[in-house]
Amino acid sequence: MTDLFSKFDPLIQQREALLATGVTDPFSLVMEKVLSPTVAICNGRETILLGTYNYMGMTFDEDVIAAGKDALDRFGSGTTGSRVLNGTYQGHRECEEALKAFYAMDHAMVFSTGYQANLGIISTIAGKGDYVILDIDSHASIYDGCKMGDAEIIAFRHNDVEALEKRLKRLPPDAGKLVVLEGVYSMLGDVAPLKEMVRVSKENGAMVLVDEAHSMGFIGEHGRGVAEAQGVIDDVDFIIGTFSKSVGTVGGFCVSNHPKFEIMRLVCRPYVFTASLPPSVVATAATSIRKLMHGGNKRAHLWENSKALHSGLKHLGFTLGTDEPQSAIIAVIMPDLERGAMMWEALLEEGLYVNLARPPATPAGMTLLRCSLCAEHSADQVGEILSRFERAGKRTGIIG
Repeated sequence: MTDLFSKFDPLIQQREALLATGVTDPFSLVMEKVLSPTVAICNGRETILLGTYNYMGMTFDEDVIAAGKDALDRFGSGTTGSRVLNGTYQGHRECEEALKAFYAMDHAMVFSTGYQANLGIISTIAGKGDYVILDIDSHASIYDGCKMGDAEIIAFRHNDVEALEKRLKRLPPDAGKLVVLEGVYSMLGDVAPLKEMVRVSKENGAMVLVDEAHSMGFIGEHGRGVAEAQGVIDDVDFIIGTFSKSVGTVGGFCVSNHPKFEIMRLVCRPYVFTASLPPSVVATAATSIRKLMHGGNKRAHLWENSKALHSGLKHLGFTLGTDEPQSAIIAVIMPDLERGAMMWEALLEEGLYVNLARPPATPAGMTLLRCSLCAEHSADQVGEILSRFERAGKRTGIIG
């Protein structure tokens, strides 16, 4: 009998070799208690959180928590059904209304996760005989949506407008074409040149989908993402997002102005055949989204945090993923996986949690420590984060 797990042997061996060095498994951390959006107890130690994607710090917002508790009391713990059967409660519609108001768009559709939002929308609108043109560094959920829909995948070099245009011009003029982009790319925290990319996409007859998972709530005058910041939000056909970042809970969504969009509720398989989000979750999401509409002060403070951490790490001698801060994500490039894991563990011992990211999730085969800042990090905390990076970096030899 062929062992179907044999395909994973190289990864198993790599993991065993890494753990044999004595380093703590960086992918099995348990948070024993979460004290706030920025502090938790990890391994019995109070730890600053710098790897949670909790960009706007909404997880402990009093209004958000109160809304979730009220919905739990009034509607129970779950729906036990799909949105097209018994799974649409009042709260699901209220959440979609909040999204429509936030984005000033005609349609909004809530999914059970952000992954399912990409999986469902892409696979439904781009099928066999269609083309999906995407950035080579796109998220796994985007690639999986392409595979599920059986569209032909055309990848282009990361953030390269000219490469995108060349690929579009090679395709049949009358073919169905969907260009899929991300506002902020989650590994390096770099921003896409959406203005130019949307222009060349439209000039070549393609529809455009932008995943704003890592920019929604933070980037743009109203927090609508990179498409808003670059002035092309009205030219984008679909915006995908998630509740598990700035919104501070779990779930995903798509917003659109397309006049036929509502048919998606009957033809999108990851929407039709999945149980809907619990009432308490959509209540927290709707409350958070409405508050983010007025989050200008939080957005300004988060930019201050990003600039301070980026410049501080650069001054200490760390190699960063971007020359300048472009988002709330700051990537610290490591020499290799083993030393990256050592640095991750040294930071954890210093009371600082970040993400260790490795291939194939990372671009160009690099290992990095991914820092995601929060609007609730104080200036003093950012200063302490830099001190802990300096101590850990010198202890591991990453910096001199």
